[in-house]
Amino acid sequence: MEVNELTLKNFNDREFKIHTYTLKQIADLVEPKHPLAIVVPGGSFDHFSQRESEPVALAFNSRGFNSVVMDYNLVQDEGDIYPDAGLDVLATVKYYREHAEDYNIDPKKIVTIGFSAGGHIVSIANYMANADKYKKLYSFKSKDVLPNKTILGYPLINIAKIGIDIPEDEQAKVPEDKALRDSALGVTRETPATFVFQAWDDPMVLVSNSIEYIQALYDHQVPCEAHLFNKGVHGFSLARPDMVVKDRPWQDNPHAAHWFNLAMEWLDSEWK
Repeated sequence: MEVNELTLKNFNDREFKIHTYTLKQIADLVEPKHPLAIVVPGGSFDHFSQRESEPVALAFNSRGFNSVVMDYNLVQDEGDIYPDAGLDVLATVKYYREHAEDYNIDPKKIVTIGFSAGGHIVSIANYMANADKYKKLYSFKSKDVLPNKTILGYPLINIAKIGIDIPEDEQAKVPEDKALRDSALGVTRETPATFVFQAWDDPMVLVSNSIEYIQALYDHQVPCEAHLFNKGVHGFSLARPDMVVKDRPWQDNPHAAHWFNLAMEWLDSEWK
C-alpha cells in the first residue's frame, strides 16, 4: 500500500489536504478495480478526530477499498466552513473520478463516510451537489461531484439538535442557507443511497438528527439502511478495544462495532 498526502483546490479556489491510502495492484483479480472510501472525520469543527481518520481508512483498505481521509476548514482557520467544507468533498470526488485509472478505482463506486461533524459536511455536500444554485455558482455538474453512496456515523444533521451550546464567537459562522444548517432539508430523490448508524444514548449529537435525516430519505424514496444501537454514547468510531481513549471505556462496544460489517454487507447489496 502507498500512503501519500496531496493538496487539492476546491471550487472556491481554497486549498485543502487529503491523505491517501492506495492499495497496490494485484494481477488477475476477478474485480480489478477498487471502490473508493472518502473518510471525513468529526471533531466538533475545531480538530480532526484521529480515531475517525486513519484507522477507518485502513479498515476500508482491509475490505478491498482504496481510501482517503479528507481535511476541511475548521473554525479557527481563515475563511469559512460553509460552503468550503462541502466544496472540499465535491472536489475530492471529482478528483478521483478524473483520476480513476491512475488509482485503479471504479468511478461508479465512490463512497463518502462522515462521522459527527464530518457527517454534517458529507450530507451538506450531497445537497450542494444537486442544488442548482451551487451548480451554477461553482460551475460543476452533479455527475462529476456526487458520490455513489454515503455512510453517516452519529451525524450532525441539524445544528439546532445538539446537546451543547454553540459558543458565541462561533454563532456568526452558522450559515444562512437553511439546508446547510439542517441537511435533511437538502435531501432530494437524487441524494445517494445512505447507511446511517448512531447510539440511542448519544448526549452530544442527539439521535433525533439521524431520525430526521432517515425520515427525509424515506419521504424522497432514497434507499436507506439505518441502525440505532441502544448504547454507545458519541464518537465510538470502530468501537474496537484498540480505539478506546483513557477514561472512556464505553468506546469498547462489540455491539455497536457491528456497524462496519453491516455497512459492508449493505454496500455489497447496493452494488449488486
